[in-house]
Amino acid sequence: MNNTKSATRIVELVIEDDNQELAIDAISLVHSPAIESEFVFFGKEKNNLTFAKVDEEKRMLISAALIPNKQIFRYDPNTDSDYYVYFSPETVRKASELYLKHNNHHKATHEHSERVSGVLTVESWIKEGDSDKSKLYGFDLPNGTWFVKMKIENDDLWKKIKDGELKGLSIEGYFTNKFEQMQKKEPTTEEVRTALKELLSVQKVE
Repeated sequence: MNNTKSATRIVELVIEDDNQELAIDAISLVHSPAIESEFVFFGKEKNNLTFAKVDEEKRMLISAALIPNKQIFRYDPNTDSDYYVYFSPETVRKASELYLKHNNHHKATHEHSERVSGVLTVESWIKEGDSDKSKLYGFDLPNGTWFVKMKIENDDLWKKIKDGELKGLSIEGYFTNKFEQMQKKEPTTEEVRTALKELLSVQKVE
């Protein structure tokens, strides 16, 4: 009996044009972030940053929200198969822009379940070079990484962050498999013309 699973799929996720406002619905504070990057929080006992000395009372934390081309493990119970998903640098940038455009900077959840109040994204930026301020916070992540700085006024969540119970962020949003989206998409007139041209050129060679 052969129990060997088929080759692990690697799927690019993209933002559907029809669901742009839902691309990043919220940011969740979690124990095990999908992107495996823990956040740094400003606290008197752990603050060794040279960039900014921030009082613990201000309750700020910095984290990567999305890392481009980072393969994120997923399991599909319907097919009992493992696979990975990733986001291109272009999708990461687009997601970060849509997050602010649709006023989701005040939306947050705890462990991808209940919506929580008292969490506000006060800064959002894309790393664009070695002089990026994320380096000063101790991060060494690729260019194109989306970073956020969040203010935590929720007492319960801040205690969980200080105690190490919450270690990072995971995004919540609506994305689609790029290949499946291309399969479903109606071709434009220009795409049909190009396909016909290519077909004709092949016939001519023969």
